[in-house]
Amino acid sequence: MARLMSTLALAGLLRDSAEALEAALGAPVEIELAPTKALEARIRDGIRADAAVLTAESVAALTAEGVLNGTTARALAHSRVGLAVKAGAPLPDISDVAALRRLLLEVPSLCYSRAGASGIFFAGLIERLGIAEAVNAKAIVIPQGFTAEKLLTGEAVIAFQQISELMEVEGITVVGPLPDGAQTVAVFAGAAFAGAHDGAALVAAVAALCTPAALRAKGLETP
Repeated sequence: MARLMSTLALAGLLRDSAEALEAALGAPVEIELAPTKALEARIRDGIRADAAVLTAESVAALTAEGVLNGTTARALAHSRVGLAVKAGAPLPDISDVAALRRLLLEVPSLCYSRAGASGIFFAGLIERLGIAEAVNAKAIVIPQGFTAEKLLTGEAVIAFQQISELMEVEGITVVGPLPDGAQTVAVFAGAAFAGAHDGAALVAAVAALCTPAALRAKGLETP
């Protein structure tokens, strides 16, 4: 049994390719999915697996601490933050930063994630736009999980997250990526845990799944 800890950004790709991953390794693979910061906290609490898929920054930090084996590190995917609405709802204008700022001030409710890379970026974005207090007064900030689920319950009108994570929720429409000037490109990478016997093979098998076509189908980009 191989164990993989992975950020939610690659959840769809890993779920769809689970059989191929296990076939490549010749063994069952147990996958733990959670936001990078949540996984990082578990790792620092002593939890271990064979390999981890995290932001490139987290991989570098954990490599420096001797937790991950840097020689096995592989860039896997680039990801952009997007906005979604419930399927059938009008598509808001997010063509530029000014339009996005107006939307954030006018919309009655929204959702973002506290622990995910997209949520951390979004919290900083609304600070830079000078609207953090107004936005947070009407925001649902979930600890982890898929923000677009709040669109289906009617708790939020718009949801922010990595586009690949928004696409994991049925019944929503991804309006698009945030505009230039209000966007970040996250780099997700994989690495084996130091001393993990099957770690390097697991990272290589995950990297083999990240073809350009497979990444595009899940709202991701090649590194």
